[in-house]
Amino acid sequence: MTSVQLRRYEIKPGEMDAFLPAVRAAFAVREQYGFAVAFALVDEERNQFVWAVTHDGDFAAAEAEYYASPERAALPMNPADHIADFHVGMVRVERL
Repeated sequence: MTSVQLRRYEIKPGEMDAFLPAVRAAFAVREQYGFAVAFALVDEERNQFVWAVTHDGDFAAAEAEYYASPERAALPMNPADHIADFHVGMVRVERL
């Protein structure tokens, strides 16, 4: 079963342009651990980045492995450095 996590980041003022390449690099590493980005949106009015990530296995175990990975540690920029606040939760996809 596919798990979906919705993530909403409030980006520090003036840092969206620095955040975007950092998060793109992190997405590439996530893919190596079985994750897929379902969508990613920039809300310029609220200075937010909203995205959903999916995984077909044990989401929590894969995420722990991703965050502990040498590839993640080797990223030239940490996306979290540009995030003022974040909201993360598992969600269910509803077909309407």
